[in-house]
Amino acid sequence: MFDVLVIGGGAAGMSCALVLGSAKKQAFAADKNMGIILHQKTSHLQTALFNNVLGFHPGTTGQSIMDSGRAQLKSVYPHVTCIENEKVKSLSKTDNGFLVATNKKEYSAKIVVIAVGYSDLITISGLDTYIELHPRAKIEKARIWLKNDDHLIEEGMYVAGTLAGWRSQYAIAAGSGAHVATDILTLWNNGQHVKVHDKI
Repeated sequence: MFDVLVIGGGAAGMSCALVLGSAKKQAFAADKNMGIILHQKTSHLQTALFNNVLGFHPGTTGQSIMDSGRAQLKSVYPHVTCIENEKVKSLSKTDNGFLVATNKKEYSAKIVVIAVGYSDLITISGLDTYIELHPRAKIEKARIWLKNDDHLIEEGMYVAGTLAGWRSQYAIAAGSGAHVATDILTLWNNGQHVKVHDKI
């Protein structure tokens, strides 16, 4: 049973997992079982080129960010379970949270974060009732979002990144993932607001 399972290995998903992982030293997160399903084959990062993101050298590619992000998660926060080479097929509610079924296995989670792309080709069964046309994308592109209130779809189910209704901009998607992570950490901390910083 995961306390939180992030679905998606793009900017929002990996940012969310990194912030969650960084909180392990806090008492309220020390015993939490965290995981991320790093399905990245349809991520818009694959073809992205970044010249306008603070902290990135001009010419940085999205593929290099995906590669380095996976490496960063595994090396700095090894307690975050990284599930690779699996695609989520369905999401359903259970008495204790959610059941996430991939093409290979099933996982139980108390909290899920959905951070996949905003294409109308989404194939995760169980999300249909939340899908609407994206409020910040051109209608002809047929982009979608999962209707939410400040990233929360319903109790225990969050959405991050472009699928949360944000514009397709790297910094916005990454920030959305970090936002969701701090909301979950605040929940675990009995409603006391949490932000996680490392200092020199």
